[in-house]
Amino acid sequence: MFQNIPKVKIGIVAVSRDCFPESLSVNRRKALVEAYRTKYDGADIYECPICIVESEIHMQQALEDVKKADCNALVVYLGNFGPEISETLLAKHFDGPKMFVAAAEESGDSLIGGRGDAYCGMLNASYNLKLRNIHAYIPEYPVGTADECADMIHEFLPVARAVVGLGSLKIISFGPRPTNFLACNAPIKQLYNLGVEIEENSELDLFEAFHKHKDDARIPEVVADMEKELGAGNQKPEILPKLAQYELTLLDWIEEHKGYREYVCIAGKCWPAFQTQFGFVPCYVNSRLTGRGIPVSCEVDIYGALSEFIGTCVSEDAVTLLDINNTVPADMYEESIKGKFNYTQKDTFMGFHCGNTCSSKLSACSMKYQMIMARTLPEEVTQGTLEGDIIPGDITFFRLQSTADAKLRAYVAQGEVLPVATKSFGSIGVFAIPQMGRFYRHVLIEGNYPHHGAVAFGHFGRSLYEVFKLIGVDPEEIGFNQPKEMRYKTENPFE
Repeated sequence: MFQNIPKVKIGIVAVSRDCFPESLSVNRRKALVEAYRTKYDGADIYECPICIVESEIHMQQALEDVKKADCNALVVYLGNFGPEISETLLAKHFDGPKMFVAAAEESGDSLIGGRGDAYCGMLNASYNLKLRNIHAYIPEYPVGTADECADMIHEFLPVARAVVGLGSLKIISFGPRPTNFLACNAPIKQLYNLGVEIEENSELDLFEAFHKHKDDARIPEVVADMEKELGAGNQKPEILPKLAQYELTLLDWIEEHKGYREYVCIAGKCWPAFQTQFGFVPCYVNSRLTGRGIPVSCEVDIYGALSEFIGTCVSEDAVTLLDINNTVPADMYEESIKGKFNYTQKDTFMGFHCGNTCSSKLSACSMKYQMIMARTLPEEVTQGTLEGDIIPGDITFFRLQSTADAKLRAYVAQGEVLPVATKSFGSIGVFAIPQMGRFYRHVLIEGNYPHHGAVAFGHFGRSLYEVFKLIGVDPEEIGFNQPKEMRYKTENPFE
């Protein structure tokens, strides 16, 4: 697993109403823990031996116990009806993501002495959480057997990992956004509301640090690693020493500037002055850091970098940031997609960026010059981009964004990269998302989202949706690709 994302340890605390048998909650907790350890990694969880029985003292004892066990996430387990005050106080005072889940009844033969009524208790728990303004994760159906609750806790794991990560994240930015890129405007108030710190720097600061790394003794080792990664795709070997120098500059900057924060991502300015002053483009280096779990966004897209980090935490894998870029031409659709895949042409588009996608997410790669930039600049200063078609397979397109008036908004859409040759340049793929045309109009355009979207490699929509809810995004502000039968608020109802 990447070192730049947290390891989550979930403390499981059982609760009991004093007029119900405490043993019911305790035994059900033990069965839950056993079920989890049988199915999943037992290191993920900690069984708190203290059962909270309608007591604030028990609450304090349980709180101290899970803290002592280094738990950074919490499950409040209603083994029976549960004590609504003390259980929500536990959630209030626990500093980290928390989940509430309840036990189902096991047998029709035990509905007299062994009935727990946790189904009822969850209602009171949710009411009290709202009274205290506590954001807690509650599964879609939060009542189950030991096996089912174990599955729910495991589904909570990536959600908790993202929330914990945000609480210890620093975003390091270099430079203002490029001219005419108002879409990358980034009101920072919501970053602080999320617990994220930001360090804003000038490109000159980075330029100075880069020059201080000239003749760094580590450069040959990094060059050798680049050569190994690129293989036959190393089309511009002469630029590797400068790229290695730049990579070392960024890695050293991270270590010297992350301060008290544990995790870092970068939002960098990659044009227009970067090429002429540094003498290359940073795309390949950005891709290498992202491949190690340190997301680097292009064009000082701060919320793009933030989105990438969330995706990295959820997926435990590299992500990328792409332009929602261009339509698939009709002849290409007819030749390669129609009749082979169940998508209309409007369901498809091409996701592209210059070359920031890590090599492991490309079918094949070549390190070349950046064609768009070379239209206005000497080719030799545009070298350093990573080109290749993105690997086919399931993807999730998503983004967390602050509006200009500091309102949080997000979208999530699942789809796939099709095994279709792009016939183009850059890091690029042919994407298909069900009902993409409607999603494009009524979520992306209507929601005033910028052109960048984060891409996770796999279907993680369920987890990402819960992350956004848990960090405070109004569910009304979380867009998704709605099925045709489900009309958008702004969608014209007439054909």
